Amino acid sequence: MAEESADGAGDPAGEDGADEGDRPDLADQRGVESVYQPAEDSQLLAEAATGFVDPGDRALDVGTGSGYVAEALSAAGADVLASDVNPHACRQARERGVTAVRGDLVAPFREDAFDVVTFNPPYLPTDEEKEWDDWMEEALSGGRDGRRLIDPFLEDLHRVLVPGGLGFMVLSSLTGIDGVRDFARRNGLLTREVNAEKHPYERLVVLELTANH
Repeated sequence: MAEESADGAGDPAGEDGADEGDRPDLADQRGVESVYQPAEDSQLLAEAATGFVDPGDRALDVGTGSGYVAEALSAAGADVLASDVNPHACRQARERGVTAVRGDLVAPFREDAFDVVTFNPPYLPTDEEKEWDDWMEEALSGGRDGRRLIDPFLEDLHRVLVPGGLGFMVLSSLTGIDGVRDFARRNGLLTREVNAEKHPYERLVVLELTANH
């Protein structure tokens, strides 16, 4: 659920990983080290995307985190490549047997490269003054409107999809689903809701994204 800067970017926590003040590091609060672990949104995305995968499809899992969705795509028969800006995430994904590279969204990849692209973005709206510079913040914070990485992903997705290819992205009602769908439409993408799940404070949905040729 994390992507931002290109390969070679420095560790957001700084070289020594020290936090300012006495606030616990976000990773410590979540009981994980530095990588977003599979949760309800991961499962929802994997369930939706694997239903559309054909054996031999070339698939890209953007912001792979632990590699959970990429592993599910591989099990469904796809030839999978995963990417994440977080080097710790790339390492964990490789430990699952997933081929993972460090990179910024879909920017490193050539045109018409993939039949399927999946993305579990950081979609939680977060005030700038409440953000902390560590890898878990990168994985969870979508910026003020929750669309810090959603919009750039949608702007470039069509470029890496083959004709007829499919994108799948999970997001929350807290992000503003209708606004995201409108932005996708203005960037040449048709959207369709293919999976959803209600929670006490939000509704999670998976959008299918196709190029409107």
